[in-house]
Amino acid sequence: MRIDIVTIFPDICRVPLTESIMRRAQEKGVLDLRIHDLRDYTTDKHRRVDDEPYGGGQGMVMKPEPFFRAVEAIRHPQQPSEVILMTPQGRPFHQRMAETLAAGDDHQLIILCGHYEGVDHRVVEGLVDREISIGDYVLTNGALAAAVLTDAVIRLLPGVLGDDRSAWQESFSEDLLEAPHYTRPPEFRGMPVPQVLLSGHHEKIAQWRDSEGRKRTAANRPDLLGDSP
Repeated sequence: MRIDIVTIFPDICRVPLTESIMRRAQEKGVLDLRIHDLRDYTTDKHRRVDDEPYGGGQGMVMKPEPFFRAVEAIRHPQQPSEVILMTPQGRPFHQRMAETLAAGDDHQLIILCGHYEGVDHRVVEGLVDREISIGDYVLTNGALAAAVLTDAVIRLLPGVLGDDRSAWQESFSEDLLEAPHYTRPPEFRGMPVPQVLLSGHHEKIAQWRDSEGRKRTAANRPDLLGDSP
C-alpha cells in the first residue's frame, strides 16, 4: 500500500512512522510511505499556506491552492486512490474503518492534515473523499492524527505483524475489548496468574478470555455492547 501524507509538520509523522513495526513494514515493501511538506506546493516567496477567514473570526484558515497542487502532483495516475482529510469534523475513526481502508492494499491513500482553524472548505468539496476524526477532542494539527490512522491501517496488512492472526484478535475486532494478559512469573507480589491460563486447556482458556473480555467491555466501554455509559 502507498500512503502519502501532506502536512506542514513532516517530522511529526516521520518519527513515529519510521520506528518498530512501521519501519519493518516499509523494509518489507508492504508500505510505501511518502511524507510531503505542504509548503513545497506554494508559489510565493514566503511559502504561505494560510490566510484570514472570510466573514471574520479568530485564527487563520489553510488555503486551498497548495492542497490542490499537492494532490495533483502526488496522485498516482494508474493506481486507485482515496483522499482523506484529518479533521475534528470528520466521521469517528474506528477499527472497522481501519479494516476497510486496509482491504485495498493495492491502492493509494492521500492523507491531508489540517492546522490553524481548519481548511478552506473547497478542499473538502473538490478533493476529499473521506473526512476522518480520531476522537472528540482537538489536536494542535492533523499530523498526529494522520500518524495514528496510518499505524492502525498498516498493521492490518498481511505480513506486517509476526502473526497475521494477531491483528484480528485484538480489541474492537469483534466489538469487544481484549481480555487481560499475563506472563511470567506465575505469581508477583501476591497476585497470581489465573489458574485457567496455566491449565493448557485451550477450550477453557478461550471461554475465559471471552468472558473476561465481555466483563472489561461492560466496565470500560458499555457503548460497544449497546448499553448506556
